[in-house]
Parts: sequence; C-alpha cells; structure tokens
Amino acid sequence: MHLFFRKTGYVFLCLVLAALLAAALFWALSIGTVKLPPDVIWGAVGAQLTSGTPIDIPGKGAVHDIVWLLRLPRLLLAAVIGAGLAVCGVIMQAIVKNPLADPYILGISSGASLGATAAVLLGVGTLFGENAVGVSAFVGAFAVSLGVLFIANLGGRANAVKLLLGGMALSAVCSAFSSFIVYFANNKEGIQTIAYWMMGSLAGASWDSLPIIAGIVVLAVLFFWTQSRILNLMLLGDESAITLGTDLHSYRQAYLLVSALIVGFAVYAAGMIGFVGLVVPHVVRMLIGTDHKKLIPVTALVGAIFLVIADGLCRIIIPRTELPIGILISMIGAPCFIYLMVKRTYGFGGN
Repeated sequence: MHLFFRKTGYVFLCLVLAALLAAALFWALSIGTVKLPPDVIWGAVGAQLTSGTPIDIPGKGAVHDIVWLLRLPRLLLAAVIGAGLAVCGVIMQAIVKNPLADPYILGISSGASLGATAAVLLGVGTLFGENAVGVSAFVGAFAVSLGVLFIANLGGRANAVKLLLGGMALSAVCSAFSSFIVYFANNKEGIQTIAYWMMGSLAGASWDSLPIIAGIVVLAVLFFWTQSRILNLMLLGDESAITLGTDLHSYRQAYLLVSALIVGFAVYAAGMIGFVGLVVPHVVRMLIGTDHKKLIPVTALVGAIFLVIADGLCRIIIPRTELPIGILISMIGAPCFIYLMVKRTYGFGGN
C-alpha cells in the first residue's frame, strides 16, 4: 500500500508539473510589449489550427503574427532548452560524482565561447551564413567534449576525477584563446556581438530549427531515462559498481558525448545560458530524492517551466526592452544555489 501511494504521488506530481508548464506557456504568450487577453490568444490559436494553412503565410493579422511567429516558437524553444540543460546537469553531476557540476563545468561553455569568438572575429564558418556563430559554437562545444575524453583517457582509463580535471584544463585553454582573439581583434562591433551572445537570448527562435532541436533533446532525455540504473550506480562510485558487475568507463564517455550534443544545440539556438543545469537538479532532488528513474522526468519538466517563466520575465522587467535571459537566470540562480549550499538537510546521493 505504501508503494502504491508513493507511485501515485509521483504520477500526480508529474501531472501537476505538466499543467504548470502549460499555464506558464499561456501566461508567457499573453505578456510583452503588446499584452494579449486570453480570449484573443485562444482565437489566434484556434484559427491557425483549423485553417490548415502554413503558419508563415502573410495576411493573417498582427495577433496571429505575434502569437505564432514571435512568441510561441521562442517559448517552445525555451521549454526544450530548459528541459535539456536541466537533464544535462543531472547527468554531469552523476558522471563526475560532484553536486557542483553542471553542463558547462567540463569546458563545454568555454569551447562554445571560443567557437563563437572565432566565427565573429576571424570569419570562421562563413559558409553557414547567418548561422555561422551558432554552428561554430556547437562545433567548439562538441570538440572540447571529445578533447576532455581524450585527455581523461591518457595514462589509463578515464574516471570522474580525470574528467573533471581535464574539463577544467581545457576550459582554461579555450578561455585564454578567446581572450587572445578579442585582444588582437580591432572590431568593436564584433566584440559587442560576442558579449550579447554570451548573455543568451531566445529571440532567434524559428519554426524551421525547432523540430530538429526538440527531437534531439527529447530523444536524449528518453535515452538517459532508460539509463537510470547505471546513473544510480555512478553515484556509488566505480568500485561499488564493479562489485555489482558493471564497468562504468564506457557509459561515462557515452553519456558525456550525448550531453555535449544537447548543450551544443542549446548553445547553437540560444547562446550561453548558465545555472539551469546547476540549480534545477538540486531543487528536484530536495523534492523526490536521488533515484534517476524519477529524477530525470521531473527535472525535465521543472527545467522547462523555469526557462519559460524566465523568458516571460525578460520581456516585461524593463519596459520596451528585452533583458538577456542569461543575466536574469544568473541573478536568480546564484542566490538560490547559495541557499541550497547553506541548507544542511540536502543530500546528493551515493555514500
């Protein structure tokens, strides 16, 4: 009976979070420079769904364009990226067995930054046109992840400590090269572009790229969900896992590459957005514990809700101006994380 109530409570929590996500999306659709009443939003949504015509056909009115071309794609992208980054935080913390890990601690953010800097100031990736910065950032993030694996496997098999130290080393190298390029580049406009990109923004969301990014994130999250037993073993450590008949070496490398894929596409679509993968997993663990089978779905929902609400707030905090979402999340995430560190009733898992 006790097990039944535990399962029922978990399902109820997931349903509540799904309802909160829908409510957050609807709320964020209604706010901005132009405020839209609920009936107007429902009318625009219903008209498009029943028309059977492409979304981007002109002549459907200003309300349709605001809802379907400006706000809805960026909010759906916010939900997808929020879920992906939050789950990556869970995975990274399990891989390195460190509660302070997030998607960027293994140097992925510095690799993305170096790629973006090279694209803007050196013209790398110009064949990709207007997507050059995003594509270069994705390549940089993924290349650094491969580099971390290579370094961690030198002189013996990779483990959590070697991955962490390798990531920190490559992060320092990438940051140094980025600073070197900026220092010698005589391009004030390019430097401003990099600075804005580093702050993160969802304004570039489009229906063309959304299905690809959403598909990759959903498939990756489902993959990690099927790996909950291995992730639980990672919290116990390599020695305990080997005694239970599981070698974590290959799993750890595969999970890092899949996580880098998610982070790379998130960086490609929205620039640098930190703290989601650091704060959200800790909050969820306080609610439901450390079992990854329950942790991953709830973390994905909470991450999606968090980024959708943050994107809505970015459009209304400063009148007629959009605050970069990376700034707002850092302002929210840093105090929350300090509180979590001070709170002593929290447990990460493992021994």
